[in-house]
Amino acid sequence: MTTVIRTDGLTKRYGRVHALDGVDLEVAAGQVHGFLGPNGAGKTTTIRVLLGLARKTGGVASVFDSDPWTQSAELHRRIAYVPGDVSLWPNISGGEAIDLLARLRGVDRASADYRAERARLGDAFQFDPRKKGRAYSKGNRQKVALIAALAVPADLYILDEPTSGLDPLMEVVFRHEIARLRERGATILLSSHILSEVEHLCDRVSIIRAGRIVESGTLADLRHLTRTDVSFEGIDAAEASGIPGAHDVTARDGRVRFTVDSDAIAQILPALAERRVQGLRVEPASLEELFLRHYGDHVTAGESTRA
Repeated sequence: MTTVIRTDGLTKRYGRVHALDGVDLEVAAGQVHGFLGPNGAGKTTTIRVLLGLARKTGGVASVFDSDPWTQSAELHRRIAYVPGDVSLWPNISGGEAIDLLARLRGVDRASADYRAERARLGDAFQFDPRKKGRAYSKGNRQKVALIAALAVPADLYILDEPTSGLDPLMEVVFRHEIARLRERGATILLSSHILSEVEHLCDRVSIIRAGRIVESGTLADLRHLTRTDVSFEGIDAAEASGIPGAHDVTARDGRVRFTVDSDAIAQILPALAERRVQGLRVEPASLEELFLRHYGDHVTAGESTRA
């Protein structure tokens, strides 16, 4: 499988601040790759290096086997980018901004294909292109960037917190558009801290913490790092505590609940069958649990500091 994005030991320093501290990231062609982490973890800095907007301090960064710092002009003809915080020209309309961005990517705004796609996306995102940039809310500024990126075909889409400011209905529209890109064979790097968004859209996930990739793999690969929730009726908590592999056994509202290592589910099912439990429910671990596994100590410390 062709590798579109590759970084090895990528570092970026701003004075004494180590924004990136050895990032190893690989994104394959035709893949929707989630780039997951909280604000300040290094997601946007990595993206800026990949776009040629920031020069790496050390390591390797390549996009389509090219150096993004020295060959950014050629690469940007193949890349569509959506930032998480969009600023617009205040005195031109949203439609004019979209057309200008399309022209910068080499598209004739009079092209029938471009006009049809722009109109389709405008309807899908319920966007009014006639207002001036200064009149748009954050969500509508985000729509300008999304429509501009999606209206012109690209080989690689780099999306940095793309749904920031969108309401839930527009997030659903965004997911449908990503599915269309996947069917077309495009490669997508989706940076986000919204766990459900990554879980719904991505084939693979890389988790970044403090400028380093701490885990990378498919969702199935990563679920073994956390536990699965099991609940049922028919026995009490004391009896459930005797099941090998059961952790954190509790009882509430007539249901017993415990967690089990995700790769040990098959081992506990015979024990549950022997006890003739009823209403068995097994819920796979979510990315939120996986995220808290890596950031829980940071979150706890932050909460203690605020308290």
